[in-house]
Amino acid sequence: MLYRESGSSWWPLVWGPGFAVAGYLIELITGPASAALWAIVGLVLTLCAVLWVNLRVKTGSVALTTEEAQFGREKLPVAMIQAFTDVGAPTGAKVLGGGWSVPKGTTAMPLRLVDGTVVLGWARDPEAFLAALRRVVRG
Repeated sequence: MLYRESGSSWWPLVWGPGFAVAGYLIELITGPASAALWAIVGLVLTLCAVLWVNLRVKTGSVALTTEEAQFGREKLPVAMIQAFTDVGAPTGAKVLGGGWSVPKGTTAMPLRLVDGTVVLGWARDPEAFLAALRRVVRG
């Protein structure tokens, strides 16, 4: 693995239990408290966070190996990349990973493929990604 970035961290999973404990403590101070209700609330919030984080990891991850570059769920063989420097991004260029635009918090990187088309890769740290890409792409 030459480069890898995750689409999300797993720390949002503590939000549900944290909110539930805070709600329970506030309710305990102000009157009768229902531990069972707050446990259910914490569980529901945690399950929602698990789904959200899992989707973010699947759709927002970037990985580069000597064989392929992966943007979200889309994989591109490194042998298909002809150039990645001095490549302009034409209007309407396909965004790798299947989105309409590059994910929020990432930087678009135009990649010219061997068939002449230009696609948009993306990364949170484009300099590190391009440095890793230099090691495997010739030309």
